Amino acid sequence: MGVRHQLSFTELVKYDAGQPSITVPVTLSVSQARVDCDAKVDTGSSNRIFARNLGEELGLDIETGLRLLVGTVTGTFVAYLHEVNLSLASFEFSGLIAFAEDKEFRRNVLGRRGFIEQMTLGLVDYEGKLYLGRYDE
Repeated sequence: MGVRHQLSFTELVKYDAGQPSITVPVTLSVSQARVDCDAKVDTGSSNRIFARNLGEELGLDIETGLRLLVGTVTGTFVAYLHEVNLSLASFEFSGLIAFAEDKEFRRNVLGRRGFIEQMTLGLVDYEGKLYLGRYDE
């Protein structure tokens, strides 16, 4: 029998395990502007990347952000980084979020930088349960 490990979490977020990805509700905000949306937890993504229209709803001028070239298995695309607040369950994060240049980009992704690196994650996919805790707690 191997060594047992124990982690502790402060939040449980339920998601639809019948969907092809782990999708959770988040809120983005800049100043007084807020927008609610769903985002996919993606351990393969380096960044937090959201659809352009969400950034526009927050009042951001997308192209004034820091340009980022994002590489994927199918090619590359351009996104722009902006300082945005993100909340999920009781957790709040401030930092750079990339908004896609292409208006047709519709996927919202919580990647490693700015999200996964700050969290302790537990996953019971069969039951659609994502357990969350702050890494530094």
